[in-house]
Amino acid sequence: MYSKEVTSSLTAMIKAQIPTFLWGPPGIGKSSIVKQIAQANAYEFIDLRLSLMDPTDLKGIPFYDKEAHQALWAPPSFLPREGRGILFLDELNSAPPAVQASAYQLILDRKVGEYTLPEGWAIIAAGNREGDRGVVYRMPSPLANRFVHLEMDVNVEDWRDWAYGAGMDERVIAYIGYKSDDLFSFDPTKNEKSFATPRSWEFVSSVLRSEMDEKLLLETIGGAIGKDRAVRFLSFAKVMHKLPDIAAILSGGEGAYPEEVEVLHALATGLVMAIRENFSKERMDNLLHYTLGLQSEFAVMIVQDLQRAGYTMEDQKVFDKWVAKFAYLLA
Repeated sequence: MYSKEVTSSLTAMIKAQIPTFLWGPPGIGKSSIVKQIAQANAYEFIDLRLSLMDPTDLKGIPFYDKEAHQALWAPPSFLPREGRGILFLDELNSAPPAVQASAYQLILDRKVGEYTLPEGWAIIAAGNREGDRGVVYRMPSPLANRFVHLEMDVNVEDWRDWAYGAGMDERVIAYIGYKSDDLFSFDPTKNEKSFATPRSWEFVSSVLRSEMDEKLLLETIGGAIGKDRAVRFLSFAKVMHKLPDIAAILSGGEGAYPEEVEVLHALATGLVMAIRENFSKERMDNLLHYTLGLQSEFAVMIVQDLQRAGYTMEDQKVFDKWVAKFAYLLA
């Protein structure tokens, strides 16, 4: 399942309070999706890394109650007491078996020791697959049977939609549009320290916006996504100076038409970002008018990116002309 499908399914599972386990390779945004669902629904969000816990951390520490003349368990303070939210058990299958066992009762019965999970809280867990060469333990069948299991994969279009909304550096978005295979390069059979994932491209975006000396960019970006990939990316980024004036295109509907594929990808990304940052019907009309002379695949890419972001164009003056020219590509 891709991120949009995962988001839809997880949201339904959370509302129904059905324990769900999200599987996937490292760096693809499993925890980010769960956190975004919490933010979108105004849920509280508690992220527990079970791989860092001991068995007693969930159940609590035993103590003797003199008045009751019995031993009780003191529940940990980090578990929720009220409200509505998501209890996220990240890296569950990276936790030692004894810690996983302590989570059995909490997941199935919504209680452990003296503690009971409040009614408004849902349990979601996540972890890497056994074949990803991470530190994982085989999940015992009784624990696995307590979850609905979803497997997440990477989708470039979903990522581009997210990247526009998250304000990623436009050079990164443009490059992934140009060379989509470089969004995710993790191979569990290789012993690579640096490889490309949606998470490591976020690092690249942050590095580009830092005040780092340009001479250090190759080594630093290579440390995030791999040296060969960093060379390709930085070579691509150098074409950005060849872009026509985006502000002039959106204010007048006219501009030069690049021929290099790399420049066209960068231009398409720049136009979409400019519209999203400052939308008006006039600017949208000017954009559509300009794309009438653009290579067809890039004209369609721009419009589809904007439509996925929620922009409607049926009432734009130029859209009928645009559809008449490019409709055959939309079928």
